[in-house]
Amino acid sequence: MKDRIRHRAGIVGAGGISEFHAAAIARCPGALLLGFVDLDAERARKAAERFGVRAFSSLAELRAAGADVAHVATPPDSHAAIALQALALGMHVLVEKPLATDVEDCRKIGEAARARGLVVSVNHSMLYDPQVVRMLGDIRSGKIGKVISLDVLRSSYFPGWDGGPRPPQYRAAGNPFRDLGVHELYLFEKILGPIESVHAQWASLGGDKNLAFDEWRAQVKCRDGYGQFQLSWNVQPQQHLIVAQGTRGVLRVDAMRMFGAKQLQTSLPKAVDRLLGIQTNLIAPVTDFVKSSVGVLRKTILPYHGLQELIGAFYRAIDDGTPPPVTVEEATAIVGWLETVARAADADAERIAAATPDLAPSVPVMVTGAAGGVGGAIVKRLLENGECVRVFVRRAPETVPDRVEVAVGDLRDPVAVSRAVRGARVVIHAGAAISGDEASFYGSTVVGTQNVIDACLEHGVRQLVHISSMSVPQWAEAPEGAPLSESSPIDPRADERDLYSRSKIDAERRVSRAVAERGLRAVILRPGLIFGGPLALITSSGVARRAGAKRYIFFGDGKLQPPFVYLDDVVDAVVACLERNLGGGEIIQLIDTDTISQNEVVQRVEGGKATLIHLPRNVLLLLDKIVQRALRRSILTAYKLDTQLAKRSYRSENSGLIGWKPRVGVTRGIEIVAGLRND
Repeated sequence: MKDRIRHRAGIVGAGGISEFHAAAIARCPGALLLGFVDLDAERARKAAERFGVRAFSSLAELRAAGADVAHVATPPDSHAAIALQALALGMHVLVEKPLATDVEDCRKIGEAARARGLVVSVNHSMLYDPQVVRMLGDIRSGKIGKVISLDVLRSSYFPGWDGGPRPPQYRAAGNPFRDLGVHELYLFEKILGPIESVHAQWASLGGDKNLAFDEWRAQVKCRDGYGQFQLSWNVQPQQHLIVAQGTRGVLRVDAMRMFGAKQLQTSLPKAVDRLLGIQTNLIAPVTDFVKSSVGVLRKTILPYHGLQELIGAFYRAIDDGTPPPVTVEEATAIVGWLETVARAADADAERIAAATPDLAPSVPVMVTGAAGGVGGAIVKRLLENGECVRVFVRRAPETVPDRVEVAVGDLRDPVAVSRAVRGARVVIHAGAAISGDEASFYGSTVVGTQNVIDACLEHGVRQLVHISSMSVPQWAEAPEGAPLSESSPIDPRADERDLYSRSKIDAERRVSRAVAERGLRAVILRPGLIFGGPLALITSSGVARRAGAKRYIFFGDGKLQPPFVYLDDVVDAVVACLERNLGGGEIIQLIDTDTISQNEVVQRVEGGKATLIHLPRNVLLLLDKIVQRALRRSILTAYKLDTQLAKRSYRSENSGLIGWKPRVGVTRGIEIVAGLRND
């Protein structure tokens, strides 16, 4: 018999985490999801459609429809205002972490809840993660004695955005710490008692250029012990490791891969103790992982399992009149320490930004993507030629060379791009996404290029040099060996290509269209696979996948001859474009007539001692089918694979427009990269 409906819920905020709130509500006996509220009405509509519920225009409308519970899944700086509004409307509230971004706001939430007899809790989901629950049980039972310290290593990524003003999670430098540091702080307090001090450091190492600081370290002193944690947006593969060290044992948990290990003190001889340690640290995690995998397949372990369990506990607390899974007081203490660190980082970033000088009213050249390999090489050459250069970068560099001025911003932000372009006579657009999700590629490469086009037209830029790619023409569905030239068609099946190629195709089309329809003065360069300097020769896209020391895996037979071009030769072409002042939308492919196969490249670099493993097309498609069954998504398609394995030749019909031919060349460039030459 179906449970009687006791609670009707609404979710405020229709972002990614909201779907897991919706799934959890559906599993709670007596709870019913009414719908979604979001400032973006279209996003609320899509979320509501996905779950077969309604989209509401406001929290008040949701309440009028009968909702008595509000799930707040919006950015942290809006948590307090929405929670207080929901409480004023007479609704119980579950807030995504952190409860708020101000201790005083947390107290107001607690007072409002008590005054109205309502329940408020916050998503401290790690406390309900299966591996952490088991770890907490072992600690409470005294299996590892008194816990002395807790250490956490965690790496992550921030999702991209597809253009427009910077989204909330990127606006403040301390937000990465707010996002992940909260989990470690409440875990430390749960295990080691109330926090007494937190000392943190932060830095920028470049793992996520959207973040002001992508490395965080914190040392935490609690009443009963010490903790430390690292948050990184540089470490790969991603991890979340937790180590609890006690007086009689050590617990290790891999929260991301769902396994743990326990090593206890024994009175056995040291040799035997070591053997037991091997069993604990090798065999036990494998067994644990298998059990967790079975749980995932049987759906007894769910995506965001800790959140699912916490939401269930929240609804039980409402019904039973018991304390919620996390009280306002517990959450408030964590917010206090969280904001102490995050606000200090915010102030540090503001200080750095304030130290950046204002832009000059005019500058000869502005370069986007100046922190990348190609953009950086272009800037270096221009400086060597005596030019003054404005660079557009997402982070202000620690040191700025003479004759360089810095414009800080993101290609996806039209206001920042316009500011950077204003006053530039020439713009060299080398910025584009080379990694990330679909939103990152579309935002940085496609929207970014459109923003550059619009800014160039707005400010009367004399010439735009757009760095495109040889991935733009159609590679597949042509006779073997057929030449790719500037007159070859752009791939009409771009949607079936990889994210990089898809975004570069769209970006180039926009430049060509702006030349034809809006009078933009631009020239388009299509370099082949660029190598040299900071750009690796052996890459997954052009040559092979490294599978160990001197061992490489190839898609196909390794006999393809990719269109390599040396970095210095690409820079020569950019400079030549400036000298010729081209602007009629000319497309120039930068192709070296000297060709070399993938197999030969690897053997030259490895001195002829590499082991080469070749995967035929049919094997790759079979592997993709296996992945599809396991992950329910494809990583390869037949067309994408045919494009990657197409055997073509290359020809540049327009390089004479700038008098370009390779000065270094592929052969000499490979010798430089392989250390066989010093030049």
